[in-house]
Amino acid sequence: MQSIDNDAAGEGTALLWLGRGMRRILSLPALILMSAFVGFAGFARESGVELVHAVFMTAVIWALPAQVVLIAAIKAGMTLVPTFVAVTLSSVRMMPMLTALVPRLRAERTRTVTLLFLSHFVAVTSWVMANQFIDQVPRRFRTAYFGGFAVTLTTLNIAIVAAVYSFSAAIPPLILGALFFLTPVYFLTSLWATARERVIKIAMVAGLALGPVFYLVAPEFDLLLAGLAGGTVAFLLGRRLPDGKAGEGT
Repeated sequence: MQSIDNDAAGEGTALLWLGRGMRRILSLPALILMSAFVGFAGFARESGVELVHAVFMTAVIWALPAQVVLIAAIKAGMTLVPTFVAVTLSSVRMMPMLTALVPRLRAERTRTVTLLFLSHFVAVTSWVMANQFIDQVPRRFRTAYFGGFAVTLTTLNIAIVAAVYSFSAAIPPLILGALFFLTPVYFLTSLWATARERVIKIAMVAGLALGPVFYLVAPEFDLLLAGLAGGTVAFLLGRRLPDGKAGEGT
């Protein structure tokens, strides 16, 4: 397989691969996410969330949908337990992503504490990047490469929220909303492009189709129900195909 820099088979050093990971910050997916956090900073300010809290939730939660759910719960006056459950359910999708990624990052001498540290920075953007490029990196440098990208991406977005929060009132709400909307559009298109099996695309299409239906039936649980139903439909359809799979994606 041809490498990221035409020499992925070469050894290099951990510092070199760390730098190459950091360089991925200049990619379109990273820039889209940073644009979305500009919108989030404005959303947090308009919702009455203090600067220190907006920065803290970006650093600790590091999942934009979960951060939006948290702010919405605060605005709705929800108590701690239902807020905790709502944020947890919105982030539980990270678990299978993490489970799939960790074996690809682990090398013979990789320490468990390193993987635990990097697991915090696994989100859709970093996962998609790793899914596309990590196999081109020598195994013993994969944690350095992934950390270079993911940790830098998180740090930059924390800084963006801190910097934009104070002057977001001067940005027209329409622009903030458009920037905020870039992230779900990117998530959808990137996950579709990196899907390795057609059953994943079936689940996405089914979830999109069922979303408006469940919004009319149970608006408080529409996303959860659409995800469960869409996944179930994809699973049942996949079992009907040879070997229980829906075939490889293109």
